[in-house]
Amino acid sequence: MKSHMYRAAVVAAAFGFGGLLPASAADIKVLSAGAFKQVVVALAPDFEKQTGHKVTIDNGTVGELKKRIDGGEAFDIVVVTPEQVDAFATAGKVAPGSKVTLASVGVGVVVKEGAAKPDISTVEAFKRALLTAKSVAYIDPASGGSSGIYFDQLLEKMGIADQIRPKAKLKKGGHVADLIASGEAELGVHQISEIVPVKGVTLVGPLPKEIQNTTVYAAGVSASAKDKEAAQELVKYLSGPDAARVLKSKGMDQVS
Repeated sequence: MKSHMYRAAVVAAAFGFGGLLPASAADIKVLSAGAFKQVVVALAPDFEKQTGHKVTIDNGTVGELKKRIDGGEAFDIVVVTPEQVDAFATAGKVAPGSKVTLASVGVGVVVKEGAAKPDISTVEAFKRALLTAKSVAYIDPASGGSSGIYFDQLLEKMGIADQIRPKAKLKKGGHVADLIASGEAELGVHQISEIVPVKGVTLVGPLPKEIQNTTVYAAGVSASAKDKEAAQELVKYLSGPDAARVLKSKGMDQVS
């Protein structure tokens, strides 16, 4: 018995969670904004092996998740913008003081694999690329996706909204790049982390720095989480060194 307990302690220490392995496994439900979901999916298996907990992941736009949580949907961790985590905390949905900033990601341009890459090196070049494209895909602003809302407003600022909107292919959620891969749209604008994992497309590059929009994601633990300690463990893991490596491969940057 002593030797068994010793081995358990060694395993727990080796995995960096300290103390003994949990006496009982927890089910942790994560609601994640689309851009961060792939990071949780990539990290969850190792976390589950190291802790014995089980992670369930669901996603949606920030706007969709707000509606679901405001409507009473149960969750243990939510990953959205820091402002939305604060709003959830004010509303009593997220535990006060549980917010942890995780990552940031910029907006990029995508074309079909093998297609010529348009020049987007300057604001004027990007504007020409949009006007030249037969169709432009982006997240439907009405769905609450941050990149879609920003891009639609950007079209107004650049004075080309009337030319682009009639040829727009709006995505309610998920990957805008899917519309590019299928040939439904010629050029797409979405967060870089939402472009990188899609097969059959090419990331042209980020928007010019003068008009770049960086979205920051943060995690918050539910005020009514079934196992707050287990949820906090996962949040810590999502902000740790293993996460930093995954984030880089997914087109995101860790924010400390």
